[in-house]
Amino acid sequence: MKNKYLSILVLFLVGFMFVLSLNYKASADKDRRYYEKTGEVLWEIDTEEKVVALTFDDGPHPKYTTEILDLLAKYNAKATFFILGENAAKKPELILRQHNEGHEIANHTYTHPLKTSIANLELELKKTNDLIYSITGNYPTLFRPVEGHYTDSIIQSAVKNGYKVVMWSWHQDTEDWRNPGVHRIEKKVLNGIQPGNVILFHDGGGNRRQTVKALEKILPELQKQGYKFVTVSELIKLKNESGK
Repeated sequence: MKNKYLSILVLFLVGFMFVLSLNYKASADKDRRYYEKTGEVLWEIDTEEKVVALTFDDGPHPKYTTEILDLLAKYNAKATFFILGENAAKKPELILRQHNEGHEIANHTYTHPLKTSIANLELELKKTNDLIYSITGNYPTLFRPVEGHYTDSIIQSAVKNGYKVVMWSWHQDTEDWRNPGVHRIEKKVLNGIQPGNVILFHDGGGNRRQTVKALEKILPELQKQGYKFVTVSELIKLKNESGK
């Protein structure tokens, strides 16, 4: 009897893993190399020029976004903010400040849905884009998927609607949303920094005190090393000009 139950359990686990593998293949049918070649998705660029793109997700936040903007101004650094529409609607003055100070504003959906249909995703992106346009007079063209999860369908939809999908350098995910400690965030960035990197931070979605404190050390150190802080669109332009 025990052997019978064990056999059933094994068959169930095999079937479950098979279904998971099908879902994974469906969501990762085309790999990073394919999308880098098409230019539809950006992770980083290949360059010897000392430029990096600082990116911030999930804002704006009334406290932490303000503090980050103050720091960026202090070091004459430009950044790209992947904002949530529902947060921008509460603090439109911060979006206007980002725009007026030369930062790039990009789309990270309206409500940060972890799972949604393509139809609803398109509605979320349009709602956020329309809101940003009403504040700045510009429509964003960059989109970062929620939690960096993308499928072929998501990319196809984004491209169809005029977006470029932006991820980040895999070794430059600070995981600051976990609150790992100021030193760990700082070490993650500085120990792995390379020209053309896209660095992932968060200015919203929770307590970002550690992010702010880490930036107080990261910005002057990278500046000392000769790095220039550019927007993602400026990084893309540099890539296009180099032909790499």
